[in-house]
Amino acid sequence: MPYARISLHRGKSPQYLRALADGIHQAMVECFAVPSADRFQLIHQHEPGEMIFDRDYAGGPRSDDFTLVAIQTGRPRSAEAKAALYARMAELLEASPGLAPADLLVVVVDGKMEDWSFSHGRQASQLPPEALRP
Repeated sequence: MPYARISLHRGKSPQYLRALADGIHQAMVECFAVPSADRFQLIHQHEPGEMIFDRDYAGGPRSDDFTLVAIQTGRPRSAEAKAALYARMAELLEASPGLAPADLLVVVVDGKMEDWSFSHGRQASQLPPEALRP
C-alpha cells in the first residue's frame, strides 16, 4: 500500500496531472506488485519560488517542469525492484504526459506495516492478511 506525493510547479492542465498520476501508479503496479485498485496519491502544486532544486545535481539539466515523486511503502522493496521502478516511471512519464527524464526525481522510503493505520485507528500490522488484499 504505497502512497505517492507528487510535487511540481502550478499551471499544468488536469489532463497532464492525471497522466502524471496514472504513469506513476502504473509503474508501481508493474514494478512493486501494487494492486491496481490500491491507489493513494497527493498532488502538490507550488507557486514560483516554492520549489527550490538544483537544476544540475546528479543529472539534469532540470527545467521548470521538475517533478518530485516521494513514495512511502508499507514494506521494503528490493534494490532491483526500485531500479526497475525508477526506469519504468521515467519511460512512462516521458511517453505521457511528456515529462523529460531529467526532470524526474523519485525518492522511495520503505516502511513497516506497523507504521500505517488505514482506518478506524487500527494499526495495519494487526489486521488479518485478508483485510490487506484487493
